[in-house]
Amino acid sequence: MNDNLCADRPTFVTHLECSMTGERYEADRLHGLSRVGRPLLVRYDLDAVKAALAKDALAARETDLWRWRELLPVRRTENIVSLGEIETPLIPVPRSGGANVLVKDEGRLPTGSFKARGLVMAVAMAKELGVTRIAMPTNGNAGAALAAYASRCGIETIVFCPEDTPEVNVREIAAQGARVWRVNGLIDDCGAIVGKGAAEGRWFDLSTLKEPYRIEGKKTMGLELAAQGGWRLPDAIFYPTGGGTGLIGMWKAFDELEKLGWIGSERPRMYAVQASGCAPIVKAFDDGVEHAERWENAHTVAAGIRVPRAVGDFLILRAVRESGGKALAVDDADTLRAVADCARDDGLLLCPEGGATLAAYRNALATGEVDAGERVVLFNCATGLKYPMPEAPNWLDRTAPIDFDAL
Repeated sequence: MNDNLCADRPTFVTHLECSMTGERYEADRLHGLSRVGRPLLVRYDLDAVKAALAKDALAARETDLWRWRELLPVRRTENIVSLGEIETPLIPVPRSGGANVLVKDEGRLPTGSFKARGLVMAVAMAKELGVTRIAMPTNGNAGAALAAYASRCGIETIVFCPEDTPEVNVREIAAQGARVWRVNGLIDDCGAIVGKGAAEGRWFDLSTLKEPYRIEGKKTMGLELAAQGGWRLPDAIFYPTGGGTGLIGMWKAFDELEKLGWIGSERPRMYAVQASGCAPIVKAFDDGVEHAERWENAHTVAAGIRVPRAVGDFLILRAVRESGGKALAVDDADTLRAVADCARDDGLLLCPEGGATLAAYRNALATGEVDAGERVVLFNCATGLKYPMPEAPNWLDRTAPIDFDAL
């Protein structure tokens, strides 16, 4: 068994904190949103972490998500649930992106997406805090990750998804033990159903940022990036942004690493990438406001970023602005072209959301927002194998003899 799952290491959570007001909440109790309806953030005794964990000791551990145990919230090792959360690779894409562009390929994680990071942590903490029944809205991949981890530790799960959720995701959720319901609406309509049921005591609401621990799992993307770069962060990060948990989590990770003394004050410019058919964060960024209005008639081929309203909107916008980055929207046609180019030219099959980050980078390069010499990381949030692909051309006429010289 992985020794990271067995090792007896101390944990360092001190309390939880409202992301808007700073109000403190007791650790080791079940929480949803804060009293003002905003996400709670987990806080750690970072001085104690610094005294207990050296970078050299970290480097000697197996490179999986659980190597970061001192910066994660699970208290008791027996409550860890795992399906093998590896450190995901950074893949160069020199032909479709450029010489200094790397893709962090999150499709290598269990259930094929970066949702595994957040859901493994949320489910482990639900187990630790005695939750027996969970419900959650999803556009697909999050529901699959929840179903897998919850089934593994015996937590009953109900998932609600928009009626046009990709069939492969719906079947995956069901196959992995959750009850899945299609809803005539978008993900926030699904979320309203989950919220109503939670208020009636039917289940615990595990929606994005409505509990404190998914962000702790997602922040491991930032921790990994720092370690993979020799404790030097990239110049820019392009992140596909729906609920924005990963972007918020990485920003939190960088702050914690600086307080540990492992990195300096330099930060990547954070680019929140959305689809032009669903771009509430982009509009709020351009309007100079702190909260985003609901995006009406949301549509895009990148279902994972079709989120009309995000409860953590102000945290996304805060990170983007503090970093000197931007919120960027891309057209579906550019997204699909980027997916096709990366597969054909660099052999990496991106999901549509990952394609959106490549498209956004190309647009930013063309406008001078980024320079070709800068070190850039794009996030591919899921394996492209889960998504429809163009029909393969039939180069051979089956009725005629094969001309091998023409092949």
